[in-house]
Amino acid sequence: MTSSDRHVRHAQDFDAIVIGGGHNGLTAATMLAKAGRKVLVLEAADRVGGALCGFELAPGYRTAGLAHIVNRLDPEVGRLMKLHARASTVEILPTVVLSPDGRPAVLRGAYGETVDGVTPAEADAFAAMRRKLLFQAGILKRFLKRRPPEIGNVTLSDLGTFASAGINLIGRGREEGRDFLRMLLMNVADIADEFLNDDRLKALVAFDATLGIHLGPRSPTSLLGLYYRLTGETGGKAGAQHVPQGGMAALAPAFERAALEAGVTIRTDTLVARILANRGTVSGLVLESSETLTAPVIVSAIHPQATFLKLCDAAELETGFVRAVSHIRSSGNVVKLDLALDRLPSFNGVTREDLRSRLVIARSIDHVESAFNHAKYGEYSADPVMEITLPSLADPTLAQGGGATLSALVQFAPYGLKAGWAAGRPAFERIILDALERYAPGLGRSIVASHLMTPADIETRYHMPGGHWHHGELQADQLLVNRPVHAASGYATPLAGLYLASAGSHPGGGISGLPGLLAARFILKQGRS
Repeated sequence: MTSSDRHVRHAQDFDAIVIGGGHNGLTAATMLAKAGRKVLVLEAADRVGGALCGFELAPGYRTAGLAHIVNRLDPEVGRLMKLHARASTVEILPTVVLSPDGRPAVLRGAYGETVDGVTPAEADAFAAMRRKLLFQAGILKRFLKRRPPEIGNVTLSDLGTFASAGINLIGRGREEGRDFLRMLLMNVADIADEFLNDDRLKALVAFDATLGIHLGPRSPTSLLGLYYRLTGETGGKAGAQHVPQGGMAALAPAFERAALEAGVTIRTDTLVARILANRGTVSGLVLESSETLTAPVIVSAIHPQATFLKLCDAAELETGFVRAVSHIRSSGNVVKLDLALDRLPSFNGVTREDLRSRLVIARSIDHVESAFNHAKYGEYSADPVMEITLPSLADPTLAQGGGATLSALVQFAPYGLKAGWAAGRPAFERIILDALERYAPGLGRSIVASHLMTPADIETRYHMPGGHWHHGELQADQLLVNRPVHAASGYATPLAGLYLASAGSHPGGGISGLPGLLAARFILKQGRS
């Protein structure tokens, strides 16, 4: 049982202490525990789960949490945490690109294996683009599923990964190899224009490439965001997405159960004040309650900036390292809107069955680009783009009888709003609701309660500096050997015994569990604890 007053064994009985009880922290703790280590997880909130945890929206209504879709959960993590045993079937969600004229485009299967609502020629064009992008994302996936190589210390295993990637490219012919090198750092708008004619499909790939990232579709390297999305999988299918049985709210308890079954001790409502270190080696930590806990291994599954700038003594770290960490770009630009509704909404042209899908409002590449332009100047978009789900369809307990809940991730809206969010929040919420009303007439009359989380609110509720769910921008200079910074890119840090395992470390954010899994695997390989 998890509680704030759980009896803790003598501090020296623990081989590792994990800071942060999100899904990455629980994954790392479970793997270490299954390897025979005695592990303690410390969580600041009143329950574990991090961004998977929702809250009461109104009497009889709850939110599903910050995350409302799963598209990156790694199969190895699923097996480790026994998630497949707890949810035996996986239903791949379609994507519905809404249209002002009530004629949506619907992608079914794994990222549009088939596409409804477009011409046969456009469906064929999308299929050709999809094949190419999935192949290229698969090349990158080889590097996301393992610890990044150390510059100047490349191992045989690293060389094997490079070789297998190269052989795979060569096996597809020179043209495919040239295309991969040509496209790798391109912007997504140019690729969409190269393959597609339908504005709805172009808008979708532009939206997916930039969701949660401070780039527009015409920004250089923006295609990387779409590659990253397509490296995820569901049910063994790359690019697919789903909502777990029982809804997103079922995920956090599943991760927690797996950790407890492995023998992990969990303490909630427990704030860490500082990490203890002497002459470059950690020895434990001090809680806000002044309690001291010792362990040879500390695993930080929270934001890297919170780890080094708030919990570590700067005297134990080099000035250049502290400066690099302080410059990690980690300002969110997405708001989360949750609505409690007295009835299920209807969206123009969307069937009752397809309401269970991911719904996207993005009319064209220009629409997505224009929405981003405002964020560059500290403003929210006057015509936002968004991703919508109806969580209560997967989890009826979220809404009282006959009601429904709506969740929307809306961009672009900068963390540092020039006008300030106190004034900007009601105005932007009105803009979002007006946009929803255009696609779901009558929605406004069914609203029981509305809750808008700005990036600053996300920062406060989920302890994410900058309100960025990736714990740092997913851009070329903050990936692989530079995530979060070069000197801490492979989970080890300048402090011996301190390791990183959050979304801010390799390979990045999303509900994958890979940072936690790979960090724990590396710790065990080092023979730590």
